[in-house]
This record gives sequence, C-alpha cells and structure tokens, in this order.
Amino acid sequence: MTAGSPRRPAEETREDLPEQVTRTRRGEPATMLEAIAEALFEEMTRDHRVFMMGEDIGAYGGAFKVTRGFQGHFGESRVIDTPISEAGFTGAAAGAAHMGLRPVVEMQFMDFISPAYDVITNYIATSLYRGSGPQPLVIRGPVGGGNRGGPFHSQNVEMAFFHTPGLKIVYPSTARDAKGLLKAAIRDDNPVIFEEHKGLYRAPQLREVLPDDDYVVPLGKARTVQEGDDLTVVTYGMMVHRSVEAAALLAEEGVSVEILDLRTLLPLDDEAIMQSVRRTGKLLVVHEDTRTGGIAGEIAMRVNEAAFEWLDGPILRVTAIDSPVPYSGSLEDYFLPGVGDIVSAARYLAKY
Repeated sequence: MTAGSPRRPAEETREDLPEQVTRTRRGEPATMLEAIAEALFEEMTRDHRVFMMGEDIGAYGGAFKVTRGFQGHFGESRVIDTPISEAGFTGAAAGAAHMGLRPVVEMQFMDFISPAYDVITNYIATSLYRGSGPQPLVIRGPVGGGNRGGPFHSQNVEMAFFHTPGLKIVYPSTARDAKGLLKAAIRDDNPVIFEEHKGLYRAPQLREVLPDDDYVVPLGKARTVQEGDDLTVVTYGMMVHRSVEAAALLAEEGVSVEILDLRTLLPLDDEAIMQSVRRTGKLLVVHEDTRTGGIAGEIAMRVNEAAFEWLDGPILRVTAIDSPVPYSGSLEDYFLPGVGDIVSAARYLAKY
C-alpha cells in the first residue's frame, strides 16, 4: 500500500458490506457504535489513503465490534491487527502519516493510550511546528465509566492531552455527531484524539436515522442542545444526557436551563460559551472526568476573563471525585456525577 496508489486492491471492490453499515444504509435508526462504523467505512471507501490499525480490530472486529467485517471487505493491508504495543503502532501511524497516508488508530480502551503519550505529545503534536510536515491521523477509542470496568477500563483521558498544542480533542454525545465529527477528524490535517463513551455505544435512546448525504460536523463548534433563560450548563459526552434529565426535573420547578454540548474540547468554542453565559448570567460546568485539573477549571477562567461582568452568581462545577474509578458498583455510582448532583448545583445557582 502506497500513498499514491491509483488502483484499489481486489478485496476493496467486494459488495459484502459489514453488517452494521448495511443496517444504517437501509435507513434503520443507528446506534452511536453503528454511526462510528459507518463514518469509518465511508472514509475508507472515499479515500484510499485511510487505513486502520489496532489490537484485534481485524478478524475479531474490535473489542466492541466497531470494525466487524472491515478486514474482510478492505483487506489486511488496510485493517491491520497490531501487537499489544500502543507506543509501537502509534509511532508506526506517525510514519505512515508522514508518507501521505491517513491512519486511524484504535485504542482498545483509551486507558491504554498512556504508553503512547511520548510519541503523541513530543512527536506527533509538534511535527507541523517543527517543519516535519502535518500528521493527519486519528486516535480513537472507548472511554468512560458506569460499566463496572474498574480503574483500567473506565477513565476519561482528555485532560492528559488538553495541555498539548498541536492536538485536537473530540468527544461526541450523539450518533449523528459521532459520525459527522469522525469524518471531519479523518479529513483534518492535524492529529485528533477522538473519545467515544462506551456507555453511549448501544444506548437505545441515541438511535437516530442518519442523513444519506456526505455530511461532516465541523471541529471546534459547540451545539446548543436546548435553550434556556436561567442558567447555562456546559458539558459533553455522557453528561449531556445526564444534564438533559436534570433540566427536565428543574423545568418542573420553573428553572429554565440552557445546555451547551462542547463536542470538541480542543479547540474550545469560546464564542458559543460566552454568548450563552452573557444571555443567562449563570454557569454550571458538568463533566465525568475527575475534578482537579478538569476542563471545568479552564472554562471557568475563560469566562472570568471574557464575560465576568455578565455573571450573576458563582461558577459551579459537577464532576467525578478525585479517585481512581472504583470496581465496586455502589462506589462507582458514588464516584460518578449523577442527575441529582446536577439538579442540586443548578438549583443553588438559580437562587442567585
């Protein structure tokens, strides 16, 4: 496989589509997992420079079966099973990107991205700045708690990379956004870390019919989930859905909540955040990541710098506590931010 190869390998012309792609093409409502699979399939079909690497993504179809059937359709040269060496295959992806290819790296769980931290932050993120050329690659995989996976399979890793110039970080909350954002990430000439909450992969309430057209969701643009007058909730990922549940309960008390889904964490959509805060005068930041060093602190400081005079109360945050993710179900429930936590914080803010 070379960057300039004009001809498809024979295995790429087959009509035997992966099952999850077939369902969405029949117009059936798609889960987030199926939306991600369709984005990968469409981009690999559209651009033969796109290929995938990761542990067990080929014959096995991935730990969550996102890539089931892909190797049979595209062949082993474009769906590559790798050894258990995150630093090794991420470094290999960087080399492929230098040669004009567009790799998509799957971390079986994003918790295991840490062995590749050096190559991502010191090499991939700085490549363009150093004059070594762009690094058009995506590193994607499952994150998040609530599935009783314990500390090695439940982390949110966004803030480990948030401080690194040169990277983009994406964290979708819906099937439609997952597909559109992933397509945009694959087409971007910058390296993108793409986090997928495993609790949303097959969530029935997320099923939606995806558009037939080739649509992308621009990186760096937040989405207003619902409009409100009394306070703004800025959030992303699973916490978008927890916030919507909380807002419905607060509406019964006469509290009108505006919810902003960041979608892209790096770069942040400062304009959307400031516009909402200037309208409501109050801000609550909600994220599943742990409290200390979480993105809530950065957002609060940016609002203090750009919209302080519009604030009618303190900026509050609802987050996970500063602890590794517990194995115990009851402890994990205590660890994770819940609907009740969001309601309590919003109710307090609404009194100002």
